[in-house]
Amino acid sequence: MINSRKLKIFNDPIYGFITIPNGLIFDLIGHPYFQRLRRISQMGLSYLVYPGAHHTRFHHALGSMHLMQKALQVLKYKGVDITEEEEEGLCCAILLHDIGHGPFSHAMEHSIVESTDHEYISLQFMHALNEIFDGRLSMAISIFRGQYEKHFLNQLVSSQLDMDRLDYLKRDSFYTGVAEGNINSERLITMLNVVGGNLVVEEKGIYSVEKFLMARRFMYWQVYLHKTGIVAEQLLIRILKRAKEIMGEGQIIVCSDALRFFMEHRIEKENFDLKILNIFSKLDDVDVLGAIKSWQDHDDFILSKLCEMLINRRFLKVKLKNSPIADTVFQKHTSRVKEKYKLTESEAAYFVFKGVIENRAYDRHHQNINILRKNKKLIDVAKASDQLNLKALSKTVTKYYICYPKDSV
Repeated sequence: MINSRKLKIFNDPIYGFITIPNGLIFDLIGHPYFQRLRRISQMGLSYLVYPGAHHTRFHHALGSMHLMQKALQVLKYKGVDITEEEEEGLCCAILLHDIGHGPFSHAMEHSIVESTDHEYISLQFMHALNEIFDGRLSMAISIFRGQYEKHFLNQLVSSQLDMDRLDYLKRDSFYTGVAEGNINSERLITMLNVVGGNLVVEEKGIYSVEKFLMARRFMYWQVYLHKTGIVAEQLLIRILKRAKEIMGEGQIIVCSDALRFFMEHRIEKENFDLKILNIFSKLDDVDVLGAIKSWQDHDDFILSKLCEMLINRRFLKVKLKNSPIADTVFQKHTSRVKEKYKLTESEAAYFVFKGVIENRAYDRHHQNINILRKNKKLIDVAKASDQLNLKALSKTVTKYYICYPKDSV
């Protein structure tokens, strides 16, 4: 356990000093499961677009916990009933909310463990840690799963205006240098309140909410869904797919034991047990990047070519459009790649592919942001705002992309 006489702080470039509230949190941070987050990139391969974006899930988890402490102070000051146990559970829940991310975060979400999102794996880590810490995470798990009776506690962890989003927008904006994403998280937190068991924002905070939603839109189109970032992530997915394919044919693939396990076995929710969780906990960006560096020299043309592209940042050309890609355009590029490199249709699909990206900055139908007016009535922020753009932000925007080698045109 922590020596209580020591000053328990981290120095964060965004918020300054972050205080560790108690011994349990300190011990959770020190656990190998959590320390692994130091080796998981927060923004996947976005550093290939924005060179400063090398921050990790470790940074983000601590930042989110710091904001949660601020939110708890504000709500308790306003008379919202929150017990010490709930406070500890909430801090643990937000600290561990992203612990299930695999290498390069969202980039490989369904590539390592089939059809399984990071939230599910985070929950498995929390259950395992709950055993280690003698049941002290039971409250955190209940809050994380949305099963706890005080619904607003879950909303602080996962909602349209949670501490997770408040941290990653501000943090990602800082590290990418994209100023449009910078939000006033302290102002937003100061305006939080609870009405009828749900989290609301006081009327004075409406402009901060508007700014938050606009910043979210900017960051998605300018950073998270940047076309160069998309092609980099697609290359990463295809590299792993090709490596699995040729490994299945009996060819030798050099990689770490942890990565080899997930390449040789099809792991899904149904067979994701404690043994597999422990193997997953040994997997991070280093395994994948080390493997890709090695695979550049593999005899397989497709694998080596894809790895060279990613390592040397010589990407496929990517075009983003507002309407679906015409089949004739797609077939033209596929035929040229097949002819130039003497590839089959399925092999050419590693270099020529198309896809769809969607973004909705404000999902008011799933879980809205309510503004508390001075007359104590609640109104959805899109209706309360005089900013016409907010209604537009609640609509899904769809774009279509095609990727192909630059020398195929």
